[in-house]
Amino acid sequence: MLPKILVVDDTAANLVAMRRLLANSGAQLFEARNGNEALALCLDHEFALILLDVNMPDMDGFEVAALLGDAEHLRDTPIIFVTAAYADDMNRLKGYRSGAVDYIAKPINDVILQSKVRVFLELYAARAKLQHALDELAERNRQLTQEIAERELMEAMVRHQAHHDALTGLPNRILFHDRLHGAIQRANRHHSQFALACIDIDGFKHVNDSHGHAAGDALLQEIAARLLAHLRSNDTVARLGGDEFALVLEEIEDPSLALQLCGKLCAALGEPYALSVNGHLIEVRVGASIGIAPYRPTEYPDADERLMQAADRAMYEAKRGGKNRCVLAD
Repeated sequence: MLPKILVVDDTAANLVAMRRLLANSGAQLFEARNGNEALALCLDHEFALILLDVNMPDMDGFEVAALLGDAEHLRDTPIIFVTAAYADDMNRLKGYRSGAVDYIAKPINDVILQSKVRVFLELYAARAKLQHALDELAERNRQLTQEIAERELMEAMVRHQAHHDALTGLPNRILFHDRLHGAIQRANRHHSQFALACIDIDGFKHVNDSHGHAAGDALLQEIAARLLAHLRSNDTVARLGGDEFALVLEEIEDPSLALQLCGKLCAALGEPYALSVNGHLIEVRVGASIGIAPYRPTEYPDADERLMQAADRAMYEAKRGGKNRCVLAD
């Protein structure tokens, strides 16, 4: 698209002369006979240069330049004053303060006019090229920011999937052992205690076999929700696989408190479940056998394995004792 030049002069002969002098400038010419016409054109067009006659009736060039400078989107448009008067320094200073960047005296020297116009058109082209490059850079930065955000989100999702059970959203075996290891370190450092509980769902296989895997999955999700609802915010509940869950009960100094808490969990898990499966409502009941192993500070390097084994033994003792109950390890 050709750059645009606005010529403002109240004399028709001067406009014709300018039109002839700038015919080969490589720019599209616009003409205005007074300040109001010039301002109106500036609202509709972006000009590379304005050649502005100073001595015009009603609104002189100084006023037009000042009004253009007041508009934020126009104040950077270069203005060359074209005048036969006001050649003294005082009026030149007034013109520059009004927004002019240069003067051309009448009668116009065509070589000087064409040379100055060429310079400003080159500056306009360079500025346009720079703005285009800046726009491209800004767009690329926006794209990079979006790509980084999407990559970070994807990485967060991958990390979450690597450490959480896909069905229930609970920590999986990997994250559970990390939490257990952290609890052991804290207990050893602060000489405090906590408890580990292993849970096996009694009757889960019957639900799965009788109503299908969809019902089994829905039941596991409901069990996870009940466990989360009845535990404290600093405790950990994890699904180790199948219908096996495990708990890290933080800051349990008295094993009887762990037994009491797990007793409430056992009762909550034994309440009926209303499962929505393939548009049908199914009511089922299951129980929970829970084995609890208190942890006391120790220097054993395999303390986590010992604790898991103790909780597992207590859980199987609960099953042998009639299921749907809690047993505290020795």
